[in-house]
This record gives sequence, C-alpha cells and structure tokens, in this order.
Amino acid sequence: MTRECLNVLLMDHDERNHILFKNIFSEHKISIKLRIFFTTEEMMNYLNHKNAIIPEILFMNYECSEKSALHCIDVFRSCNRFSHMTTAVYSDELSPAQEEEFFIKGTNVMMKMPDNYIDLKNSLTEIITINWQYHTSGLNKDNFIMKV
Repeated sequence: MTRECLNVLLMDHDERNHILFKNIFSEHKISIKLRIFFTTEEMMNYLNHKNAIIPEILFMNYECSEKSALHCIDVFRSCNRFSHMTTAVYSDELSPAQEEEFFIKGTNVMMKMPDNYIDLKNSLTEIITINWQYHTSGLNKDNFIMKV
C-alpha cells in the first residue's frame, strides 16, 4: 500500500495544543494532513458526513469530556466505516482503571500528555511512525495498542 501522506484528525478544546501538534507535525518526515476540531460534536458531525475523509489516526483530548470521548470510541468501534482509523486518547493524568476502560472500548493508543515540547514531540513522533508502518505495510491494526 503506497501513501503520500497521513491524514490526522485532532480534537482538543485547547488552542495551545492545536499549535503544538501542528508545529510538531509540520516538522515530521512523514507528510501529515491535519484537520482540527474544538469539540467532539464538531468532530462527529464532520466524520458522519458521507464525503468526510476518514483519518488514519485521530488524536483526542480526554479532558474535553470523558463521556463524549468514550461515546466516540464506542461509535468508532461499532461502525465499519471507522475500522481502519487508529484512535489515540491523551490526557494530563488518567488512572490505570480509566486507561484500561479506554483500551477495552477499543482505543489503540493512550498517551500521558508530556509537560514539555521535546517529550511531546518524541511521543507524537513515535505514535505517528508506528501508525505509518501499520498503514503502509498492511499489518493487522486490530491488535495495535500502545501506551506512551
């Protein structure tokens, strides 16, 4: 499978995180097309549109609303249209029980939000690189889980 770029969706209520992610992705060696949303409602409205480009990876801030994030994961895992999309949920602090609940629901990646730019860049680079390998090599993403 040959791809020229990786489609990435970011859902976060904090514009500072938008800027951080955008800067990190613009420096990445893999070409990334980024689409940004402030709320889960905006994101779901877009993704449910028949002409929406389903991203290869979705980064979602847990703090936007726990119920909304879990609900979105339920929707993604119950709809075949989203079966090839990797979901990455990040937070400043999640308990092991909360992380486990997201993994059980079908989240692929749980990331503790680093408190500095270099660590965030390293984490995002690792997630993007591994995700790119899954999408370009035809590996089975169904058993792809990662904690960063």
